[in-house]
Amino acid sequence: MGQYITTHEFYHSYTDEPHATRRTEMLKKYPEIKQLMGHDWRMAIQVVISVIIQITVGILLKDASWSTLLFVAYVVGGTINHTLSLALHELTHNLAFGHSRPISNRLLGFFANIPLGVPASITFKKYHLDHHRFQGDEVYDTDIPTRLEVFLFSSRIGKFFFLIIMPFIYSLRPVFVFPKPIHVLELVNITIMIVFNGIMYYYFGHKTALYFVLGTILGLSIHPISGHFIAEHYVFKEGYETYSYYGPLNAITYNVGYHNEHHDFPYIAGRNLPKVRKIAPEYYDNLPSYTSWVKVLYDFVMNDNVGPWARVVRPTKLGVEPVVSQQEYEQKLKTIVKEAHKRD
Repeated sequence: MGQYITTHEFYHSYTDEPHATRRTEMLKKYPEIKQLMGHDWRMAIQVVISVIIQITVGILLKDASWSTLLFVAYVVGGTINHTLSLALHELTHNLAFGHSRPISNRLLGFFANIPLGVPASITFKKYHLDHHRFQGDEVYDTDIPTRLEVFLFSSRIGKFFFLIIMPFIYSLRPVFVFPKPIHVLELVNITIMIVFNGIMYYYFGHKTALYFVLGTILGLSIHPISGHFIAEHYVFKEGYETYSYYGPLNAITYNVGYHNEHHDFPYIAGRNLPKVRKIAPEYYDNLPSYTSWVKVLYDFVMNDNVGPWARVVRPTKLGVEPVVSQQEYEQKLKTIVKEAHKRD
């Protein structure tokens, strides 16, 4: 899995990330995997249902007690809003309507973003593709905790607090550590959210408007689904930097738990990722994996050998022209998917 030098803070690697190499090898051995590449419009149905449920619940809570509001915001709102944030992840890869229809993916992203209470769709896309292209890069990959986070959140109490404020850390870290120009679609995203929040507040009151934001904060904080934040790339077993989760919550989270499979094939929709593992089990069955995101959260806090520093980092390519730009990267995926579906 590469040569590592363990430091007090991070695992430093001087080899390339493993997914590109594994992808090439797997496609050579199992060319039928190419038939799984492409989008899955059916995820749009789950998005629409989720948004309708959230808006309905929010309206019904307009006169609820504070205790009821908080309980429902955690159990119902937190669960649905977290799944919607994972829908945004799928849409970042254009997996609802394909690379030939990016606008359709963006529009669905705006719609999925509505119940989150805060704009996230476009900004997330802007940084997430870098996470795939430069996994572990100490500058480009803003999924890597900062040294300040390592300093502040390395004790058990600190790690527990880290989990509580994860929504703020994951949303603010990229903007501060690697700021990028604001895209016009981000302004559209912000405008849509201001209008929606304003309508909810004007017609249904502050508790309805607050329900959506609380659902996001609570759902992306210490919540069973939030275990995926830690499970995906925090090093629990030295020598491995990406981990999959094969538990029941995949059913409502677009199979985001199949994270090794996703990084190997980011242009395969979540619905088809289990099929990748079924076709090539020898590539995944021997990798460390999880069956409980709740246990991952518990182990993260209680295991003194794991913390914000337990990530694989690589020397940055900052200052070196990237192999491909973000636009070229997306075009390359589009070409791969198109060729995969050609019939001889």
